[in-house]
Amino acid sequence: MFIRARLLATAAVAAFALTTAPLSAETPPDTFIQAWAIDDMITLDPAEVFEFTASEIIGNSYETIIGYDVNDVSNIFGRVAESWELSEDGLTMSFKVREGKTFASGNDLTAEDVVYSLVRAVKLDKSPAFILGQFGLTPDNVEEKVKQTGDYSFTFEMDKAYAPTFLLYCLTATVASVVDKDLVQSNEADGDWGYNWLKTNYAGSGPFTIREWRANEAVVMERNDQWDGDKPAMARAIYRHIPEAATERLLLEQGDIDIARKLLPEEIEALSQNPDIKIQSGVKGTIFYLGLNQKNENLAKPEVREAMKWLVDYDAIAETLVKGMKKKHQTFLPEGFLGALDENPYSFDPAKAKELLAAAGLPDGFTVTMDTRNTPEVTSIAQAIQQTMAQAGITIEIIPGDGGQTLEKYRARTHDIYIGQWGPDYQDPHTNATFAQNPDNSDDAASKPLAWRNAWEIPELTAKADAAVLERDTEKRAQMYRDMQEEVLKTSPFVIMFQESEVVAMRKNVEGYIIGPSFNDNSFRAVTK
Repeated sequence: MFIRARLLATAAVAAFALTTAPLSAETPPDTFIQAWAIDDMITLDPAEVFEFTASEIIGNSYETIIGYDVNDVSNIFGRVAESWELSEDGLTMSFKVREGKTFASGNDLTAEDVVYSLVRAVKLDKSPAFILGQFGLTPDNVEEKVKQTGDYSFTFEMDKAYAPTFLLYCLTATVASVVDKDLVQSNEADGDWGYNWLKTNYAGSGPFTIREWRANEAVVMERNDQWDGDKPAMARAIYRHIPEAATERLLLEQGDIDIARKLLPEEIEALSQNPDIKIQSGVKGTIFYLGLNQKNENLAKPEVREAMKWLVDYDAIAETLVKGMKKKHQTFLPEGFLGALDENPYSFDPAKAKELLAAAGLPDGFTVTMDTRNTPEVTSIAQAIQQTMAQAGITIEIIPGDGGQTLEKYRARTHDIYIGQWGPDYQDPHTNATFAQNPDNSDDAASKPLAWRNAWEIPELTAKADAAVLERDTEKRAQMYRDMQEEVLKTSPFVIMFQESEVVAMRKNVEGYIIGPSFNDNSFRAVTK
C-alpha cells in the first residue's frame, strides 16, 4: 500500500512538472497544487526545521503542544496538550496530554512521545533548539527538567519564573512538534535520535503526511486518515518549485496549478483582472532586513552602519518593486506584537550618508559583498540597494545562491552583508529579541541569534532582553521592548526595511486557504475546490 501510494504521488508530480502549450487545464479535484520557491528547504525534521517553506509544511503535517487563533493570537489553546497549570513559584508548568490522539503510523500519542520530542530537540541541539534552551534546558539537564508523570501528563521545569505566556507561545513553535517516538527510535542509527532518517521522512500526527520531498523540485503530501480533526477534502497536496513569477502566472492561468505563491506586483496586477483568478493577502510578522557582519572591519564602524541606513530608498522599493507585498517598517517588532514601535526615521539621503562615511575615515567608500537568495523579488531589491549604495561610494558585489546556500553561509557568519527575512518563531515579542540579544559572541556559542550571526557583541542590551522576558506586568514589559527597539534602530548592524504581507493568486474555485501571521500558520487543510 505504501509503495503504491508513493508511486501514485510521484506520478502526480511528474504529470504536473511539465509546462504545456497554453491550453485551459484543470488540476485533479482531490489534489491541491501550489507553486512556490522551495529552495530554502534543508530538512523535514521538526527539531531542525527553521526555514519558511519547511515550517509551513511542518505546520500542516505535525501538531505542536500549544496553538493559538490565527485571527487573534492572544487566544491560546491546547493542541496536543489539553490543559496546563503553573506552580506557585512560577518555575514548573504541569501539562495534561489530550487522550485519543493517534500518529499517522497508527501508534497512540501519549506523554511519552511529547517528552521524547522535547528531549530529542534539545539533545540534537540544532538551530531551533535555542527556543527551548531559553528556559534553562540543556542537553545535559533536559531529561531532569522535562519529565513524564503519567501516561498522559508531564512537567516542564524552568530555570526562572518567566512570563507564563512566553513558555506557551514557545510551545507553538515547530520545534515543539510532537514526533512518533516508536517510529523514530526504530530508525535510529548509531545513537543519532533518528536524525538522519527524519531529515527526509515523516513521523507526525497532523492533517497531512509528508510522502516525498525532492530538493528544488517538489514536495508531495497526503491526507492523514488517522488525524482526529476534520479530515481534509484534498487527498493530496503538492508543492512545485517554480521560483519564476512569470512561469507561475502562466501555469495558474492555464489551470495547471491551484495557487501561485511567488508573484511580483506586475503579475498580481495582471491576474487581478482575470475573472478566473482571485487574489488573497494577509499580514505576516515577517521582517525584511540587511544583516551587516561585524567581523568586517568597515561594517563594524558605527558611522558606516548608520550611513547604510540612509542609503536604502525604502519608499521607492515599497511603491514599485514590492507594491502591496511589503511596507516600510524599520523596527524589529512587527505590527501586532506586544510593544511594537511604529517609528521609521530613515529615508534615502546620500548626502547624509557621505558625511557619515567621511567621519568613519572612508570618504571614498569601500567594496563589500552581499549574499542574496536567487529569487526575482529578492534579486530586484538587492539590485536597487546596490544602485543606491553606489551613490555614496559603497560598491556591492551581489553573490546569488539558493535559499539553503545563503542560509548556511549566514549561519556560519562568513558573509559580509546578508539580505533576508526573519519570521517570528512564536507570537511573544521575545521571539524578535534575536535582533537584540547575544549572550555569547564566540564562534562556538550554544545560542546563535541574529545578533550572533552578525557578530554584534551587546552584553548590556542582552541583559535588557533577559529582564524583559521575566516581567509579568504587561505594560511594563511592552515599554521594555519599545526601549530596546529604539536602541537597535539607532546602533545595530541591522538595516530593517519592510514588514511583509503575503499576497497569493489562486483559481476562483479554491476556498478555505488560510494565510496566517507566521508561515507555519499557513494552512490548506480546509481547502476545497
